[in-house]
Amino acid sequence: MEQHKKLVRIFEDMAILYEILGKQHQFRARAYQNAALLLKNLPEDIRQYVAEDRLLEIEGIGKGIAQKIEEYFQTGTIRQYETLKKEVPADFIDLVNVKGLGPETLKKFHEELGITSKKDLVEALQDGRIASLEGFGAKKIENIRAGLQLKEASEKRIRLWDALVLGEVLLEELKKLPQVGKVALAGSVRRRKETAGDIDLLVTAKKTDWESIIDYFTSLEVVTNVLAKGETKASVEIENFHRQVDLRLVEENSWGAALVYFTGSKAHNVHLRQIAQQKSLKLNEYGVYPPQSEKSVGGKTEEEVYQALGLQWMPPEMREDLGEIALAVEGKIPTLVRWEDIKGDMHMHSHYSDGKHSLEEIVQYVKQHYHYEYIVITDHSKSTRIAGGMDEDGFAKQIKAIQQVNEQLGENFVKAGAEVDILPNGRMDLSDELLGRLDWVVGSIHAQFKKDNTERILRACENPYVHVIGHPTGRLIGMREGYPLQLEEVVKAAAATGTALEINAQPARMDLNDEAARMAREQGVPLVISTDSHTFENYQYLALGIAVARRAWCRPEDILNTQSWEAISRFKKNKRK
Repeated sequence: MEQHKKLVRIFEDMAILYEILGKQHQFRARAYQNAALLLKNLPEDIRQYVAEDRLLEIEGIGKGIAQKIEEYFQTGTIRQYETLKKEVPADFIDLVNVKGLGPETLKKFHEELGITSKKDLVEALQDGRIASLEGFGAKKIENIRAGLQLKEASEKRIRLWDALVLGEVLLEELKKLPQVGKVALAGSVRRRKETAGDIDLLVTAKKTDWESIIDYFTSLEVVTNVLAKGETKASVEIENFHRQVDLRLVEENSWGAALVYFTGSKAHNVHLRQIAQQKSLKLNEYGVYPPQSEKSVGGKTEEEVYQALGLQWMPPEMREDLGEIALAVEGKIPTLVRWEDIKGDMHMHSHYSDGKHSLEEIVQYVKQHYHYEYIVITDHSKSTRIAGGMDEDGFAKQIKAIQQVNEQLGENFVKAGAEVDILPNGRMDLSDELLGRLDWVVGSIHAQFKKDNTERILRACENPYVHVIGHPTGRLIGMREGYPLQLEEVVKAAAATGTALEINAQPARMDLNDEAARMAREQGVPLVISTDSHTFENYQYLALGIAVARRAWCRPEDILNTQSWEAISRFKKNKRK
């Protein structure tokens, strides 16, 4: 699978390189973008298609792309890719998505100022060369500086989804060893923070096997650098994202104590140690010990550790020292929402706008892989032209198509919805007449991010046909700060008007974040966890929305789409009142 992922990255890079080379290469750039997306969403490893000579059976793969794929597996690279890399400065591939830059801007800097690296760019910003170019005023330069700062900060951490995928791959490798017992992710990844600095793995085994396990781990193909190698721990740098991964080994009797210790957070652990001291106990990564004793009274499981301290066990997502320990003292840790509680995905795109799949394909895939009672198709409205947004006639046709799909199914499984642009004046991008015909309406902002959008969202909340505000803050993790917004006012308005707020589970969004979701929960605002999916692969992102909700201490009853469609219909009726 690693080769499959490398090929996806090559095609993504080729698309960027062609974009930078100019508009005359737009067609090629789009072709490689599409190829990368197709490979990302293949149900099996691309090598299987190559081995069975089935590449041209993949819809969207033509002869040219197929030849490039075959060349890659024959030679380990693609000559055209190597040639392109010589025509464009290497740093530009990473800089192209920085806010304020882009292919045309980078090309201009290269041709007119001779900029070939990120270092050159920073120097040109400082010495005024960029300011001397036509069209680059103080505001534009400040945007570029802010974009670079955001990129630098994001490079120190990776998104939760990437950390989870990478961590699970490494855990699967370790599970192949017969001497390995329990395995788990620890640290901020286990607590499901939205980004991670490094990845912590915890493994149980007999002490006599630790050395061989560490040797195996540090020799994995994905390891590019061994940073440290000791008796109980190894630290390596991984090829993916150039990220540090720490492996820690413990004996089985210490598994629970080690899991508590290495999961954190630091503040949570400090508070636990204070409680231990008050009880004249010693707490460390090996167990809980009475005074003057080397025999642990709790350490094999996490439950044992917390029980020894007089506390109720709590989910890792709660362990931030934000009041969870006080609840644990009283035995009042809530039952947090789980994926099994979700009855439907309420923000999904089809090929009617910018989704990849037809209604029939979506239904077939969801029915095969998920337990949902309903799904809501929410394609874009007309203002989002870049995403193929539809007008009223387009949605009217889609409503009929959805009715036909449900008739064939023999159940009202697919709901007709829309992701409707909230226009700059706060009005909706579709008529109230059309909105009234839809089963579900997501109101979202997709343009004009520089101004304060509070009033815009407040007005949308007042519309009786808008049921939920989609990705409310507009942020993209590591790429774009959210637009100016008085979030407290939005939450108050949502509560007052009976409007739900979305936890958008896209890896780059996770919007609302956990703090905002907690604020909404505390004020009684219903939350909807949605994938905003465009491909089959996106459906699994719901796990990230669940993670945000759990970090916000949300119970099933706090999440609207844990309820039946009858209950949601009542919610809509109350909203319209």
